[in-house]
Amino acid sequence: MSIIIGLLIIAIGAFCQSSSYVPINRIKEWSWESYWIVQGVFAWLVFPLLGALLAVPSGESLFGLFAQAPSFNLWMTIFFGILWGVGGLTFGLSMRYLGVALGQSIALGTCAALGTIMGPVLLNIFFPELNALQSLTAAVLIGVAVTLLGIAIIGVAGSMKSASLSEEEKKAAVKDFNFPKGLTIALLAGFMSGCFNVGLEFGKDINFGELTDPMFRTLPATLLVTLGGFVTNAIYCFYQNQKNKTWGDYGKTAVWGNNLLFCALAGALWYSQFFGLSLGRSFFEAGSAMDTLSFCILMALNVTFSNVWGIILKEWKGCNSKTITVLVCGIIVLIFSTFVPQLL
Repeated sequence: MSIIIGLLIIAIGAFCQSSSYVPINRIKEWSWESYWIVQGVFAWLVFPLLGALLAVPSGESLFGLFAQAPSFNLWMTIFFGILWGVGGLTFGLSMRYLGVALGQSIALGTCAALGTIMGPVLLNIFFPELNALQSLTAAVLIGVAVTLLGIAIIGVAGSMKSASLSEEEKKAAVKDFNFPKGLTIALLAGFMSGCFNVGLEFGKDINFGELTDPMFRTLPATLLVTLGGFVTNAIYCFYQNQKNKTWGDYGKTAVWGNNLLFCALAGALWYSQFFGLSLGRSFFEAGSAMDTLSFCILMALNVTFSNVWGIILKEWKGCNSKTITVLVCGIIVLIFSTFVPQLL
């Protein structure tokens, strides 16, 4: 029963994350770079900070925790957050060229596989005494393989969509639809986004141990990763503000109330995935296949719900029944992948 509860909590977080790009459609008169960094303030700074504070017991401080943490682990967590930030940037672009459904499917699928495997591999390189590779059991590797299978099937559906629709129909569903360009960007986004879980692995012991509620133990590391990602995104977005001469967006006071509200909502929904991941993992046995695969499961559920939103937003409008059938098969495989560890 505890495993089911953990999966439900992670699923709720995944649903929230997959919904986080919907509020962005309500933002007015701001360029991409302006609203992206403002929502990032909430998604990568404000809400992760509030979450990390939940891991701090009475009489202690978050600053004190970071000050006493091993400096190598601390900086590696932030470093992989910076790399993840590149994935976050290209992730947004992948949805620009592929839409919410297909963009998230390819990017998050790649992220799920690489994020699950790279963490233990890199930990083994730096800390061989931890024997981190033992967590990559057959059940974990099969779970990753099934997830990739589901992503591949959805990718086939995307290719079928690209081949079957006219340019006008593609643009009607996704304004800047470009499958080859979007595919390349989505794969890069997925590779770099996998660094998020690597960062969490390096920072998993940055907490107060038994004094911290198990539900909140990964949240300080989550803050460090998102802090690194914020730096990458801020540099790029401010560069784009300068290049495109869009600094004036921030001076449009008439839309600040509306835009701040929807940026905050988008940020809260986005952060919910990792808050839910932290809570959900506390219901799994530490070091078990479910625990190791939890990040992969989160990404698979993100893809599942993003495709539901893609259908709702009519991104698959005009596709024939065969394409939709392939899409649905991919979604079913992804849902099945979340239960693979329990079946082996």
